[in-house]
Order: sequence, then C-alpha cells, then structure tokens
Amino acid sequence: MKILISADMEGATGVTWPADCEPGTEQWQRCRGMFTSDVNAAIGGLFEGGATEVLVNEAHSTMRNLLLEELDERATMITGRHKELSMVEGVQAGDVDGIVFLGYHCGAGEDGVLAHTYLPNAITGVWLDGQPASEGYLNAAVVAEYGTPVILVTGDDRACEDAESYAPFARTVAVKDHVSRYAARCRPPARTAADIREAAEKAMLLAGRLEPASTAEKAMEIEVDSAQLAQAAAMVPGVTRTGTRRVRYTSPDAYEMIRAFKAVCTLISSSMENNYG
Repeated sequence: MKILISADMEGATGVTWPADCEPGTEQWQRCRGMFTSDVNAAIGGLFEGGATEVLVNEAHSTMRNLLLEELDERATMITGRHKELSMVEGVQAGDVDGIVFLGYHCGAGEDGVLAHTYLPNAITGVWLDGQPASEGYLNAAVVAEYGTPVILVTGDDRACEDAESYAPFARTVAVKDHVSRYAARCRPPARTAADIREAAEKAMLLAGRLEPASTAEKAMEIEVDSAQLAQAAAMVPGVTRTGTRRVRYTSPDAYEMIRAFKAVCTLISSSMENNYG
C-alpha cells in the first residue's frame, strides 16, 4: 500500500498569518516545526494502518518548507518547485493507493484561514465545470483520473467542510477553527499530532486503487482582482477573456486542466507590480 501526502502549509497547526508560511520570515521558521509535526503524525498513522510506503510531496510556495532532517525516516519526500503535477506530483506513477491532503485550506473568495487558490490575493475566484473550486477540489479531480482516492484531509474546520464537496468519504481533522482570514482558535501541536495520527491510521481502511475516472472535458473559469491580470492570463493559448477580470479555458482532462492552470498562475504572478497589483 503506497500512500502519497500532498503537504500544504496554510492549513497546518498554528498557521494563521501570512508571515507564518512565507519563506524567510522568523515566524515561518517557527511554524516549519509544527508543519513537520503534522506530516510526521500522518506518516506514523499511515504505517500503523498498514501502509508499506509513504511519499511526501511538498506542496507549499517554494516547496522547500518541511524539515527533512526531522522527517520520519520511513518516508521519502519530493521537495522543490517546477514539478509536472505541482501539488500532487507523484500520483502520475499510477501506483498510489491513497492520497492525504494535509494542511489544506478553503478556496479563493471563501471564508477560511488564509483562504486562496494558488495565488493568495490576485485570484479571487475559481470554478471548475461551474462549481467553486479550492485547491483540494482541483487536485481531487486530477488524482481521480489515476484511480487514487483522497483518504484524509487536514486543515481548519472550513477546509474540512470543503472536503465534503470533493472527498465525502475521507477522514478529516480540523487542527484549528476559523475566526477570520487571519485568526483561528488553534489546538496545540501535541493534540493535533495525536488527532492526525489516529485519523491517518483509520483512513487506511479507505486506501486501495479505484477505477480511474473517465477523462472528460474540463471547463475552468478564473476571476482576478485587476484587468491587466486577465490580459496576462489570456496569453496562454486557449485561454480567453470572458469579462474585464475573468478568463476561461477548456481542457480535455484534469491532467491538462491543472497544467494549464499552473501556466495561467505563473503569468498572473509575473504581471503584478508591488502595491499596484
């Protein structure tokens, strides 16, 4: 039983403020330990539940946040950026029996701690086939095409509620409760580690290869906070503007959908100018 952990940081224990997860800050250095603790708890529970291999894929920002020297030695980790499938890199091998979305959060435009979809502020809304789409929602569509079930989701309480839209049978663990975008009622790491470990062990009952979801055309719509960002996004072949601040594209499957989304996000982020956005 091979399990993949897609590890994001905004939904990790104790993280409530941008500087908590922005590489290079003092707060980020402090929160890296709690982030690693969450991942280790999941690894421990997965092995206790019957996993024979656990691969961790760093999925946050520079994708160099987890402390490898403190990682459970039974696991291996993909670290660094520019990966084919970004947050769910590794699933395309076709041998992953379950995936954990750890440290996840709500999507752009939603209520939740540090809620966003890929870009913290520039993207104000994302819809996949007409449905509001968080990172979890998008990534779940990708892994379904490889027959990999989402077995566990951790994050704030709103992220756990969001998981019902894309993985209704998955186990969930709320490590904090939403108060505002930048505040949460947090549980200490000793408690969240115990909760994650227990849930991960039980989540292994959900692991097992499924029939891959049939590939079908995916329609993606993205709303940004200023006109020039929509203009930039429309430079990607196949992406068209549908409004002053909206673009749309279609892809033949989820694999191409997420790759195109990454290209769109890259162009949007490169077109922002400091305080003017």
